[in-house]
Amino acid sequence: MALAVTSTSRASTATGDRVRVMVVDDSVVVRGLISRWLEEQPDFEVVASLRTGQEAVDQVERLDPDVAILDIEMPVLDGISALPLLLAKKRDLVVIMASTLTLKNAEISLKALSLGAADYIPKPETARGVTTSADFKRDLVEKVRHLGLRRRRMRAPRPATPAAPAHPDTRLAGGGARPSVAPPAHTIEKTVALKLRPFSHTLPRVLLIGSSTGGPQALNEVIAQLGRVIDQVPVLITQHMPPTFTTILAEHLSRASGRPVREAQDGEPVVAGRVYVAPGAIHMQVARRDGSPVIVLRDGPLVNFCKPAVDPLLSTAAQVWGGATLCVILTGMGSDGAKGAAELVAAGGSVIAQDEASSVVWGMPGAVAQAGLCSAILPLGQIAQKVTRIFSGERS
Repeated sequence: MALAVTSTSRASTATGDRVRVMVVDDSVVVRGLISRWLEEQPDFEVVASLRTGQEAVDQVERLDPDVAILDIEMPVLDGISALPLLLAKKRDLVVIMASTLTLKNAEISLKALSLGAADYIPKPETARGVTTSADFKRDLVEKVRHLGLRRRRMRAPRPATPAAPAHPDTRLAGGGARPSVAPPAHTIEKTVALKLRPFSHTLPRVLLIGSSTGGPQALNEVIAQLGRVIDQVPVLITQHMPPTFTTILAEHLSRASGRPVREAQDGEPVVAGRVYVAPGAIHMQVARRDGSPVIVLRDGPLVNFCKPAVDPLLSTAAQVWGGATLCVILTGMGSDGAKGAAELVAAGGSVIAQDEASSVVWGMPGAVAQAGLCSAILPLGQIAQKVTRIFSGERS
C-alpha cells in the first residue's frame, strides 16, 4: 500500500526568505551571543535584541518577527506574562521559551507550551555556560530553523494542483488535526510514495512512544485518551528533555491520564498499569531478567545528538517483546527512532507515525514514514483511538 505525498527541498535563500527572529533576554551577554549565532546563518535575520518582555510586546507588530526567543526571568514583564500578550498581537508568532534548569522554570516552560509557545530550550545557568555550550548553540539554531520555516510554509499560498487521494489512515479528519502545511515559495516539490506495512498479527504487550519538538503537547493529548490501554500493558516514553523537565512532564502526564506516570528507575520491573518516562540525560532501555522485562538506564554517549534517545529504547524492546510491540513516533526534529524502528519492524513489531500536518516538526515521524516502516500515518487526534483499537484486537 502506498500514499503519494509532497516533500520539499530547499532551492535558495533569498534575503526576503530569511526567518526573522526577535531575541528577548535581560542579559546583554546572552542577547549578544544568541544574536551573533543566528546572524551567522544565511537563512536568519535578527530583527531586534530586547531586554524585557514589555519591549517585545510593544514592538512585535512593527518588527513582524517569525520567531521570538523569549527568556522566562526578566524585569518589568517576564516571559510567561509576555507570552499571551505577544500571541494576542501576532497569532502566528513562533515563541521558543528559554529557561535555566530549575524545577520552577521547568514547570513554567511546560505551562508556556499549553499557553501557545511552540517549544522551549534549556539555557545554561551562567553567561559563561551559554558561551561555551556547543549543544545549546546547535539546539537553538536548529529549533529556530525548523520552527521558523514551518511557520513560513503555513503562511505561503499553496499552488493550485490537484490533491492526491488520501489513504484512510492518513487523511485529515476532525480530532485535533492542524491545517495542512503548504510548501514555501523557495522550495522544489517532488512526489514521494509512502508505503504502509500490515500491522503485526500478534496482540501487542507493550506500547512505546518517542517524541521531541512539540512532544509534551502531543503526549498530553495522546496519553489522556489511553486509559484502557495503560491498564492492559506498560507504556514507555522517551521524550527529548533534560533532567528536571522530565520530572515535571511525568507529573503532567499522570494528571492527564489519571494513571501512575513517573521517571523510570534502573532495574524496576516493567508492568501493566504504569507509564515510564525516560529520565533526562540518560538512555532508557529494557532487558529480560529472570524471564521478566525490567528497566535499564545507561549513561552512555549521545545518540542522534540526544540523551535520552528513542533508538536505544526501541532496539532493546525489539529484543524483549519482538512482534508483540507497538510503537508510536510523535512530532520531533531529526531522525531519532528510525534505526530502532527498523529493528523493531524486523522483529515483527508495528509502528504508527504522526502525520506531517499535525506535527510541529515532521522530522522523527517523517523519517520512519519515508523509510517505509509504518503501518499507519495519522493526525495526532486519531492516534489514541487507533492504538486503543489495536489493543482491542484490530489488525488493519
